[in-house]
Amino acid sequence: MHRITKIVLILLSVLIALSIVVIIFISPITKYLVEKYDLKYTGREIKMDWAYVNPFTGYVHLSNFKIYELKSDSVFLSGDGLSINFAMLKLFNKTYEVSALTLDKPRGHFSQVKRELNFKDIIEKFSSKDTIVDSLKVPLHLNILNFKINNGEFHYTDKLLPINYFIKNVNIESTGKRWDVDTVDAKFAFQSGIGNGDIKGDFTLNTKNNDYRLAVVVNKFDLQIVEQYLKDVTNYGTFTATLDANMKSTGNLKHRENVSNSGHLTINDFHFGKTREEDYISFDKLAIAIDELTPKNFVYHYDSVVLYHPYFKYEKYDHLDNLQNMFGKKGSKFAAAKADKTQFNLVIEVANYIKMLGRNLFKSNYKVNKLAIYGGNIKYNDFSVSEKFSVALNPLNIVADSIDKKKNRVKVFLDAGIKPYGTARANLSINPKDSSQFDLVYNFQKIPVAMLNPIIITYTSFPLDRGTIEMNGNWHVRNGTINSDNHLLLIDTRASEKVKNKGRKWLPIPLILAFIRERGNVMDYTIPITGNLKNPKFHLRDVIFDLIKNIFVKPPTTPYGIEVKNVETKIEKLLTIKWEMRQTMLSKTQKKFIEKMVTFLKKNSDASISVYPQQYAAKEKEYILFFEAKKKYFLAAHNIASKTLNEKDSITIERMSIKDAAFVAYLKQHIKGTSNTIQGQCAKFVGSDIIESKYKSLNKARTDVFMSYFAKDDVAKKVKMNTAQEVVPYNGFSYYKIDYKGELPNSLMRAYRKMNDLDNKAPRKQFEKKREKNGHLFK
Repeated sequence: MHRITKIVLILLSVLIALSIVVIIFISPITKYLVEKYDLKYTGREIKMDWAYVNPFTGYVHLSNFKIYELKSDSVFLSGDGLSINFAMLKLFNKTYEVSALTLDKPRGHFSQVKRELNFKDIIEKFSSKDTIVDSLKVPLHLNILNFKINNGEFHYTDKLLPINYFIKNVNIESTGKRWDVDTVDAKFAFQSGIGNGDIKGDFTLNTKNNDYRLAVVVNKFDLQIVEQYLKDVTNYGTFTATLDANMKSTGNLKHRENVSNSGHLTINDFHFGKTREEDYISFDKLAIAIDELTPKNFVYHYDSVVLYHPYFKYEKYDHLDNLQNMFGKKGSKFAAAKADKTQFNLVIEVANYIKMLGRNLFKSNYKVNKLAIYGGNIKYNDFSVSEKFSVALNPLNIVADSIDKKKNRVKVFLDAGIKPYGTARANLSINPKDSSQFDLVYNFQKIPVAMLNPIIITYTSFPLDRGTIEMNGNWHVRNGTINSDNHLLLIDTRASEKVKNKGRKWLPIPLILAFIRERGNVMDYTIPITGNLKNPKFHLRDVIFDLIKNIFVKPPTTPYGIEVKNVETKIEKLLTIKWEMRQTMLSKTQKKFIEKMVTFLKKNSDASISVYPQQYAAKEKEYILFFEAKKKYFLAAHNIASKTLNEKDSITIERMSIKDAAFVAYLKQHIKGTSNTIQGQCAKFVGSDIIESKYKSLNKARTDVFMSYFAKDDVAKKVKMNTAQEVVPYNGFSYYKIDYKGELPNSLMRAYRKMNDLDNKAPRKQFEKKREKNGHLFK
């Protein structure tokens, strides 16, 4: 027994020693063989620091491995370690099983040129070469189980666009795939590499029919990668946004329309524009809650779609507009990128996917429990006219509750402020099954006519410094056939002096107003619109009849109209001093009324006045800018020193068109960089410091000339000049608002009483409430 024990111990020792020797030598041999035959069997060069192989347990570990790009010294995939457990005993059953596979801190570099990826060769290397499937052939029994990736980092680049993006802290865990089971599942989590945010989720995929299930939770994930793809479809632009989501989806990888989604997603802090500081489109939050979205089954059920504080700016230039400058004329840049089928672009693919999802929307039984826009700001700037025209809807609120195709009617409510002045409201009731059947009631009011002066001056040369617009209507549309009443009311409209400029067209607005205004200084028209939505017909019978009536009816009442105008002018002159653009000297009429104020203050010891300068800074600076730019050009073109500039030269400069071809060409030759607007070009040509200095001098000159009339009669101490306010005046001009302290001038009291009497007479009495609702004449 002692001898047998000794033999057994020797044999065990030998076996252990052999095992140790095998393990010691097989590991470096494995490293040697892998690095020697890597190109032959994989097509890629593979390197590692060391390898550990235990053939008895089936455990393999490669430390600090590197797999290189095809025929390159750039690393394709690397990692701190690759660990593999083989189920050795199952080899006897002709089953190849990796019981565990773990990648520690892998770093992958994926690149794309057009639609070709940098691992295409690997796919082709290990793809089956058999074109005919042998149904009698025994399938390979290969199991890859318990797959893990720990703290990975993966980079993606597209060298043509270019795109450079990566994700970090990638963790993936899967139970793996068995040869006789069609499904594979995994849990995943990763963070954005350029910015903040993370994504977590799990999925299940049927490898046989390509059906999948996906659940994903997104937390403040940075969408900056979109900006890189936008460079392919725009000439310039910046983009930022983050995404929150909790979505569940089922579908099929081969059939995109066969998808069903539910959950909610939110896009936050969306900004898209020319630069980081200048947005074209932005919003604080777009929140979408989906009950079920299944396009294939015509199911579009949303709990809510709510947009918070959207902002949109549209600008029109002499050539194109801000959107066409960005996307190319008529979207040519975007269209060209979309037409290139060889190039992958995430923006286009997402747009196509959204289009696919919405393809059957109006054919389906769609439902949105709540659709709303809160606190919108929609801006429109027109630089193609002789001076900047600007208007905005702010705040804009649109609310629609219970949009359901099963209902007979859906109601939509719009409420908006119009900047700088005015309001807009609309109620829409529409048949969700047929958009050609709807009822619309709308109302616009408190809109100053002077707001339209940039357009009016361009096409008539006459600005309007008084007047208010109100418009309302009621539409009934059935099967596309229109039956509507539209009412346009213009109250107290008055033309100012002609602006003499060669670049502007001319229409005799004062004469036209004399014919079209009614006796109460209003233009009150009913304009029915009939026909159909594709070819509406405007009925101007009421306008024509009013015009004819005014020709015959107004002459006998002309004295009344003249009296109204004189009283209005008297009140206005005693309450305000209006300043024409760049005006520093008072007119004869203004001097006369100021002298009356001086006399009143001298006679009434307790009386005083407070003056509140209301400065239309934006428009005043624009006029100064245009004049200084034209002056600089004029002096250079005529080789004149600025000190020798005379009054005739100044008039010539004033009347020069800002769109003059020679002037515009000169600007482009003498400014650095480019600008889409003539205002921007002039600003670069002149300099903002000069404009600010001239603007301050203008306001000081106005104050000095105004106060000089009170100083010479020693009543200046009775005049308090208050701090100026920068506003957008209702009448379209800067002015001094005068507030009397103590007793009012008799002339003003008489004018008030006279105006009250005139207002109570028939021509003006019927519009008394309209005047009150739309604002006072001297607002």
